[in-house]
Amino acid sequence: MPEKNRERFPLFITHREDVRPEDRQAVGQLVRATGFFSEEEANIAVELVEERLAKGDASGYFFLLAEEGNRLLGYTCFGPIPGSVHSFDLYWIAVDPGEQGRGVGRTLMAAAERIMAGCGARRLYADTSSLPQYEPTRAFYLACGYLEEAFLTDFYAPGDGKVIFVKTLPACAP
Repeated sequence: MPEKNRERFPLFITHREDVRPEDRQAVGQLVRATGFFSEEEANIAVELVEERLAKGDASGYFFLLAEEGNRLLGYTCFGPIPGSVHSFDLYWIAVDPGEQGRGVGRTLMAAAERIMAGCGARRLYADTSSLPQYEPTRAFYLACGYLEEAFLTDFYAPGDGKVIFVKTLPACAP
């Protein structure tokens, strides 16, 4: 579909939680395409897919993938924080650069939060870099109802702190 007409047509997004072997490549390509992550970070994203494929739920890594047809538009990876009663980490959320600003990330985040709440999550933590290039990421978390909980100076490197966000999720009815 021509790019100039694309915004007039709705996305037909489907979500799936099952991770497939072909997701290794798709996740790696998507993470690299964003331009936000180093090669080491992209390799970690792929390793988490591999861990999930090898160990299933026992891996502690859960995925929600957003697709249009067979094309990966975005994904999340999340899981319970070991040693906590009801806290989860959002390890990854990434959206194809060509789909950013179209609601893919918000829809993906809301669906992932519902899944986590259904698994007993009450507090969800997400973190990102304090570098200027991550301002859109920080704005995204705030727009999704997260609060900035902490700032760790020079966490990733000198001048590159870690910003930690938190969101309290509603309890699910039994």
